[in-house]
Amino acid sequence: MQLSKAVITAAGRGPGQYPASDNVQRTMLPVVDRDGLTKPVLQVIAEEAIESGIEEICVVVAPGDEPIYRNQFRKYAANLRSGFRGMDWAREQADRLEQLDQRLRFAVQAEAQGYGHAVWCARDFLAGEPFLLLLSDHLYVSNEPRRCARQLIDLASAEECSVSAVQATREHLIHQYGTLTGRRLAQRSDVYSIDEIVEKPNPTLAELRLHVPGLRAGHYLCFFGMHVLTPRVLDVLDHLVRSDVRELGQIQLTTALNELARGERYLALETRGSRFNLGAKFGVIEAQIALAMAGADRERILALLAGSLALFEQNAQSS
Repeated sequence: MQLSKAVITAAGRGPGQYPASDNVQRTMLPVVDRDGLTKPVLQVIAEEAIESGIEEICVVVAPGDEPIYRNQFRKYAANLRSGFRGMDWAREQADRLEQLDQRLRFAVQAEAQGYGHAVWCARDFLAGEPFLLLLSDHLYVSNEPRRCARQLIDLASAEECSVSAVQATREHLIHQYGTLTGRRLAQRSDVYSIDEIVEKPNPTLAELRLHVPGLRAGHYLCFFGMHVLTPRVLDVLDHLVRSDVRELGQIQLTTALNELARGERYLALETRGSRFNLGAKFGVIEAQIALAMAGADRERILALLAGSLALFEQNAQSS
């Protein structure tokens, strides 16, 4: 399986980032990446794909958002060149923004009808090819030299099938994620053959239907926010959209993925890395600390955190 395309779903404004996301797309909010450069979130996510071998990226957006994105990227690059002349970091970031602008394509989701519907909106861009699917509100930090997306792509290419990234997740958090059950492969302790997926289950349902042998007690396999999918999923989504098949009032990707699991080989990979949901409470802070700890500013952020904790402890004892 050869992958050259990725889709990033970004049509939502993101209530978790209000009031900032009321004025700018949440994917344009800034974070300091591992290389020390300050980047829009979308750039960090796109570079996850590009550094994993992806060549073209389609961003699914709300109506009218494409020119806003284009203008923001180009204006940011121009301001870096004019305002920070002679500075290597500014030139590097401006170059990256201009190169990313050339790789980006856009698809419009006219109405918010669900995650599956958003993926379906990228069908013309995908043109029947397999693809990497990423969320616009998740950042990833790998625990090994390969990016998290590269780990997924390597397995999908070797096994010639769809693969979803998963992470063992505590029971009290599973209501936030698609959760699955399956069988661990004999030759790979980190790979599972998927049997069933339930979108955001409650603990009672999970205990009845989603237990996976070999996982720690109280843990379930939850989606990591990253998938490699075969073109078959677009055929299923097309049927769901045209027949208006909804779950919880929306066209769900989970519905299509369950159909995929019934019709062809479909694996899950326990990814060596961590996901950070920017839409969760303190999610942006957690992601920023993780990026700093995994990058060029590790020693600086360690000293800053240690100093801050010592100060808080000192103040607490004196109050």
